[in-house]
Amino acid sequence: MNVERTLKLSLIYGAVVAVLIAMVGSVVGALVAELPGLYAGLLGAAVGFAFVGVTALSIMLAIRLTRNDPSSPLFVAVIMGAWLLKLIGFIAFVAIFRDVAAFDPVVLFVCLVAAAIGTVAVDVLAVLRSRIPYVAPRLPDGDADSS
Repeated sequence: MNVERTLKLSLIYGAVVAVLIAMVGSVVGALVAELPGLYAGLLGAAVGFAFVGVTALSIMLAIRLTRNDPSSPLFVAVIMGAWLLKLIGFIAFVAIFRDVAAFDPVVLFVCLVAAAIGTVAVDVLAVLRSRIPYVAPRLPDGDADSS
């Protein structure tokens, strides 16, 4: 399994977690806070998936731009740029949606925390299920005959 397949698996797992959070969060949010709770549950799940998507896509972009050289400064710049984008995006999201009456803030907070924990868990699961070697295996010389 290569890195791109692992990241795609992470996106799939992240989508499953986002759908589960959307279903549970919107139903519980609707029961607790009516329509604003429903909207908050859906928005929290969507934002959680967006963060997983930005992470996976930035790593895929960095791999393609640097031809799979993680020691390249461009690789680090793309990853750090995506991290900075997510940080600024989260701060802007909180600032914009803090006082919006259409979303229940408690339900939104709980769904965002659940999405953060869930996406970290699925990223770990995707990496653990991948079979990416940590080092390049040493191949035997072609000259030596093992028979």
